Amino acid sequence: MNNIRTMKNNGGFTLIELMIVIAILAILMAIAIPAYQDYSVRARVSEGVNMASSAKVAVAEHRLSEGTFPADNATAGYTTGETSLVTSIGIDAGVITITYSADTRLSDAAGGTLTFTPTFTGSAVQWSCDVGSIEAKYVPAECR
Repeated sequence: MNNIRTMKNNGGFTLIELMIVIAILAILMAIAIPAYQDYSVRARVSEGVNMASSAKVAVAEHRLSEGTFPADNATAGYTTGETSLVTSIGIDAGVITITYSADTRLSDAAGGTLTFTPTFTGSAVQWSCDVGSIEAKYVPAECR
């Protein structure tokens, strides 16, 4: 009979222990969720940067072969695509502008633009990034 009483007393968690575990989980979630949301917006903004990589190649090839930066997409031989997140990628005197849509999945980056400006040094084209109205936490590492 003594063994049965001991087994009953050792079973389960107390209410206080469960409350402590829930409090710890709530704190961890309060930290993790905003960080994940920023990460997911940054990944969506990166879509435009990845799409613009072929425009960078077109601008660099034109500069190396013709000696000047192309005036527009047609001169560079670049055709732009459109997605639900990227409205357009335009070239103007070698400067590449990525325009993002007003999609709510882009959070504060919706409707913003990223600009890549080329400079020619020696025999290579170097790119600098201007984030425009997009918050720095949403842009890829190459633009920070």
